[in-house]
Amino acid sequence: MTYVPKRGAFPWSTNDTGIVAITVPKFTGKIGQSFCKVLKRQNTFEAHLDQLGSLIWTFCDGTKTVKEILELITKQFPNEKNIDQRLFLFLQQLKALNYLSY
Repeated sequence: MTYVPKRGAFPWSTNDTGIVAITVPKFTGKIGQSFCKVLKRQNTFEAHLDQLGSLIWTFCDGTKTVKEILELITKQFPNEKNIDQRLFLFLQQLKALNYLSY
């Protein structure tokens, strides 16, 4: 609970409803990037988060602990069941995808 999650250096944006879209590269190696060029395809895709995930993403700025984030999202989603488990799983997934670090 004392970990401080920090977003990776991915471009991201929010729409007018607060939903976050993260722009993520498909390939980081030269072969994959060349493959995209040959096929005339984008080398990025957008990961769209839900309301809870979007809120968590905005709080992962490297200044708040997991405990502080949990308190903030609990205030925003007071009726959400198992919000602590959802937070931990979401952070675990983002870490596994290298979208954030601690």
